[in-house]
Amino acid sequence: MTVPPRNLLILGASYGALPAIRLLMAGHRVRLVCTPATAALIARDGVRVRFPGRAGSGPVEVCSRELPGELTASAPEATDPRGFDLVVLAMQEAHYGAPGVRGLLARIARERVPSLAIMNMPPPPYLERLRGLDTASLASCYADASVWRGFDPALVTLASPDPQAFRPAGEPKNVLEVGLATNFKAARFEAEAPTALLRQLEADIEASRLRRDGASIELPVKLKVHESRHVPLAKWPMLIAGNYRCIGASGMVPIREAVHADPARSRAIYDWVMRLCLRLGAAEDDLVPFEKYAKAAESLGRPSSAARALFAGAEQIERVDALVQRIGEQLGLRLAALDEIVARVDALLARNRARAQAAPQAEVAVAFAQRHAF
Repeated sequence: MTVPPRNLLILGASYGALPAIRLLMAGHRVRLVCTPATAALIARDGVRVRFPGRAGSGPVEVCSRELPGELTASAPEATDPRGFDLVVLAMQEAHYGAPGVRGLLARIARERVPSLAIMNMPPPPYLERLRGLDTASLASCYADASVWRGFDPALVTLASPDPQAFRPAGEPKNVLEVGLATNFKAARFEAEAPTALLRQLEADIEASRLRRDGASIELPVKLKVHESRHVPLAKWPMLIAGNYRCIGASGMVPIREAVHADPARSRAIYDWVMRLCLRLGAAEDDLVPFEKYAKAAESLGRPSSAARALFAGAEQIERVDALVQRIGEQLGLRLAALDEIVARVDALLARNRARAQAAPQAEVAVAFAQRHAF
């Protein structure tokens, strides 16, 4: 590196392990915020991320301990955001109201640390940057919109979390596997200084290589910074046409099946959400054509995380479906297929909450711990 390492704070050690590994490859210092048990595991063993290898070869596993950057981990209560150059928000939206995390968010806002969200559900301060939206009326789409009070919209931006990653079955919490190795597409900040930082990180990741057995290996999953504030909206058509349609009334299907079982219907839903994004100010070039998404979806043989959470009993999931529906109403747009999705998710969440209320107290405590294992 030609510049000093940056100090980067990442909230969430599950999906957050993916940007962490890429930043560590570039020589930066990374702190992962997670539960105390996961922090102890990371302190002992680091994190391991498996990337798809070249055709005909197996995955490439990268361990944080072999990289030039420095990795630490801490619980939210023990994390002081002062001294960090950038915060990466890598947890699902409902987790930001968890004990300890809420207080950390307040400290981040108070210290005015620039924050890059890699979330499906955009933080309200980012939405305030999109002209013409009544963001106050969107609060009900969030588990608790109040946790975002105090953030300066000029210091909050969003990256489309296009890379697909999951924790392999039977593996410890410090292991992540990449299923779809695409890039994080970030909108610039309104402020200039944090945008310059993002561009530095983009260049550092682009230049980084994994050194192994005398060879230099270029890995996928990079950071791409865009001038348009609307680029992250490209994920919304994918989520509505694919991820949320994995959710059936009594079961779930893989994203591949949700998209390709009826391609014409998938295209109609996808195009409707694209029109909504264009109405918000996006340009055609900011978005992804249906054909390109449909091709990528062929490799997505697992149900979406939202579907898996719902059928595992979650009482809260990220409600991008409800958010897009509510924004559409503001713009005078309505889609019956989206209304059906929202109603189905509402019903399944209501069922899960009723079951949780009826469960013995000990089971409720276990379920709470599982929901907030970030």
